[in-house]
Amino acid sequence: MSELAAAQRHLRRADPVLAQIIDRCGSCTLQPDRRYFASLVEAILSQQLSVKAAATIHARFKDLLGGQVESAGILQLTDAQIRAAGISRQKMGYLRDLSTKWQDGLLHGRRLARLTDDEVIAALTQVKGIGRWTAEMFLIFSLGRLDVLPVDDLGFRNAVKKAYRLRKLPEAKRLQQIAENWRPYRSVATWYLWQSLDNKPR
Repeated sequence: MSELAAAQRHLRRADPVLAQIIDRCGSCTLQPDRRYFASLVEAILSQQLSVKAAATIHARFKDLLGGQVESAGILQLTDAQIRAAGISRQKMGYLRDLSTKWQDGLLHGRRLARLTDDEVIAALTQVKGIGRWTAEMFLIFSLGRLDVLPVDDLGFRNAVKKAYRLRKLPEAKRLQQIAENWRPYRSVATWYLWQSLDNKPR
């Protein structure tokens, strides 16, 4: 049995509300995106933008880099080139900080993959422009960690409110209480709740 299948089986037994969502949504299709650096760049570029605007800017930036989103390539670009792609001065600073730390070895895909969840969050949030939420999305969607609970994610909170028929948006403590029985598959439970609203973070 695959780990995702084991997760579905566990969650179905642990939580009758999730069991109904699993029946409705089918198999979990979470697959890690191993383009670690490129995923972080995309996360920075997407901040505070609509999906369409973010996709346009990301495509321009990727073209500027010759199709390869790599730290060395970003550091070779001039400020004018980056700004011409529609990237704000603030995000340009974030991209340069991420690229420098990646080049210096302070961050690296293989190193991040060996760290615990808390260590990954601590490492990534040293980068300007990367907060806890972005680090948690990286854990789920890039590193494939199965027991992450993104309590600050608005889509997740809305999904829990609807599924569990709560009067108001749940705060972190309430979410942790509801999710206790989901361990060690809280990422998978979160994915199903996003699916229940068709409201995935990306």
